[in-house]
Amino acid sequence: MSQPTHTRPYTRAQALPELLAQRILILDGAMGTMIQRYKLGEADYRGERFKDHPKDLKGNNELLQFTRPDVITEIHEGYLAAGADIIETNTFGATSIAQDDYGLGAVAGEMNLVAAQLARAAATKFSTPDKPRFVAGALGPTPRTASISPDVNDPAARNVSFEALRKAYLEQAQALLDGGADLFLVETIFDTLNAKAAIFAIDELFETTGERLPVIISGTVTDASGRILSGQTVSAFWHSVRHAKPIAVGLNCALGAALMRPYIEELAKVAGDTFVSCYPNAGLPNPMSDTGFDETPDITGGLVEGFAKAGFLNIAGGCCGTTPEHIAEITKRVSAYKPRARNERWLSELVEEAAAT
Repeated sequence: MSQPTHTRPYTRAQALPELLAQRILILDGAMGTMIQRYKLGEADYRGERFKDHPKDLKGNNELLQFTRPDVITEIHEGYLAAGADIIETNTFGATSIAQDDYGLGAVAGEMNLVAAQLARAAATKFSTPDKPRFVAGALGPTPRTASISPDVNDPAARNVSFEALRKAYLEQAQALLDGGADLFLVETIFDTLNAKAAIFAIDELFETTGERLPVIISGTVTDASGRILSGQTVSAFWHSVRHAKPIAVGLNCALGAALMRPYIEELAKVAGDTFVSCYPNAGLPNPMSDTGFDETPDITGGLVEGFAKAGFLNIAGGCCGTTPEHIAEITKRVSAYKPRARNERWLSELVEEAAAT
């Protein structure tokens, strides 16, 4: 197993709150969309290490940090070259709970460590004194939910416990920290209780290690009802996670920017004491498109520019269907606009907390 790198420059994490107040920062785009472009087969996912594994592994994208690290590095570098300030680790499904579906829960910790090391190396390669690059350790929602029954005939049924989620997220967060992540991104939240388990685990890690990194929390509005899957409105979602004092809260996935606009506007109004992030899909799914989604870079860039012009954003990026071309267009479009203003008292507290760690 690879060893912790411990090469995270703490000055970068300390600088993040001030940078967010100065300009709109750019998050990268989709990892899965880019992996699909490589048309990898079962053998690519298995490599030598997993060649005799009894289950099919194609589609387990998190395995690629072991078997095709060149692909993951190339994707990271593509987004950095397009202008991304923050790149996410390839760890959306890297909890032991998610990996258990492939019979690989035992390698989840190593999977996160290696993913963070790959992202760290890419970010360091592209960082300059004027434009530092950040690694966000990505914690996805897991395929099991703590507050939603998997059985329509038994509303009380659950297929995972809060404690199981906490343990899985703690293992993931520790490995991401050891691998060199600058911040944590709890993303694509459709079950707030799952997110609370991740937040609890991250806070436990901070208490144990004495380190405190910035945290971004990003929910997912699943349809035109304006609610996440576990039932919260955007405003209720914010108030349920506000206690974590995230450096930013936002929305991603499920919807394209056009449909997401009223919800990011609502969030920008209610979350006055933190920064706001948004990384929408490239419109709606379209199997005839190269990316599997409707929107070209010009369309997505224009829609996200509208968010920036309206004063909704501090962080902008892309989710499913977006590519380095989309991120380059978003970078160009939002650069002319000031970041969303927020509570200066909270900003001072964040800067002081970062300086104290």
